[in-house]
Amino acid sequence: MQGLSEEDFKKLNKPEYDLEKEKEDYSDSLLIAYKNIVDLLKKYCDLNPDYYSLIAIWIIGTYSHHNFQTYPYLFLNAMRGSGKSRTLRLITNLSKDGELQMSMTEAVLFRTKGTLGLDEFEGLSRRGSENLRELLNASYKKGTKVKRMKQKKTMEGIEQVVEEFTIYRLIVMANIWGMEEVLGDRCISLILEKSNNDKIIKLAEIWEMEEIFQKTKKILEKCSLCSVDVIRNCYIDWNNYITLEYIPTYNTYTHTTTHNYTELFKRVNLLELDGRSLELCLPLLVIAWSIDVVVFDELFEVIATYLLEKKEDQFAQSKDVSFYDYVSQETEPNWISIKNLTERFKQFLQYDEKDEWLNSRWVGQALRRLKLRKAHKREAGGIKVVLDINKAQLKIKMFK
Repeated sequence: MQGLSEEDFKKLNKPEYDLEKEKEDYSDSLLIAYKNIVDLLKKYCDLNPDYYSLIAIWIIGTYSHHNFQTYPYLFLNAMRGSGKSRTLRLITNLSKDGELQMSMTEAVLFRTKGTLGLDEFEGLSRRGSENLRELLNASYKKGTKVKRMKQKKTMEGIEQVVEEFTIYRLIVMANIWGMEEVLGDRCISLILEKSNNDKIIKLAEIWEMEEIFQKTKKILEKCSLCSVDVIRNCYIDWNNYITLEYIPTYNTYTHTTTHNYTELFKRVNLLELDGRSLELCLPLLVIAWSIDVVVFDELFEVIATYLLEKKEDQFAQSKDVSFYDYVSQETEPNWISIKNLTERFKQFLQYDEKDEWLNSRWVGQALRRLKLRKAHKREAGGIKVVLDINKAQLKIKMFK
């Protein structure tokens, strides 16, 4: 009976209760909800065809996200008039306890619950937003807490007491200018294009009046706990699967698999997810798998394409990746000065002198940070290094 939820055990005391049938009913209902959400998105939002399935799964996941260790933010990036606000409103309305905000403060982040939609979310990198930025960078992951002091009346007078908040949040954001790099790394980012499809963009936003919307919300609320036992042990089973894949002699006697995840994990492993991409994509893939194999197949292809595009973007935009690329192609295996190295890197990038970030100090820090120097010494003309070209050649393969 391992892996059943407490609610399931209570129901099993009733002889007429059929647990497996209820699970099948839940899956069927969620499949209906999935199709309804896709239909609503297609009716009111003119998006990249790949986005409909991904957004629908994200919305369904808002009703059970607390069971996952992480849950990705959703970010809509688009020029003015591209339907980002409409899309954001529809996503928020369909999501668990969704609420749309035009601005964000620390208090809003950790004193409210439910799905938080943030429209016109710009300027997070401005001075004065450091605390909020740090909280947002951590709020996609379960277990992060923030403490604040609060005044409390007692018999002895006013005392300061500690108030603790959990900041694991569901967040969907939209803006025009893009997202700063660290927070963007916690998001699944979707680019919206301006539409000229009049039969979509001329519709009034009355989806909440539609029967399909109302039925879908009822299904999602009813099935909000249907996948608790399915995903509760997913991370343990995933780690066991990976350990067995890479250490075949690993003793699994003390480990049991509560659900048959083998086929799911085989497919997921083909995506070569690791680190942040695993944190962001695994919950969505598990949700899709629990609904229907066809739904999973659709999402699998979307995520595979998304990861490929993200790698290409990182390769093109990341300064560190560009530096790996440069060093991997360097032909000087002996001592080279940081000053000379900096000039060569500028030529490699076709560097714009108006951008002042690239200087000898940045190159020196990059060499230390990325551990790309085999040796270094200080001479009268400055610091010289021996580059670890082989390491750079290995590292750059991760991004190509």
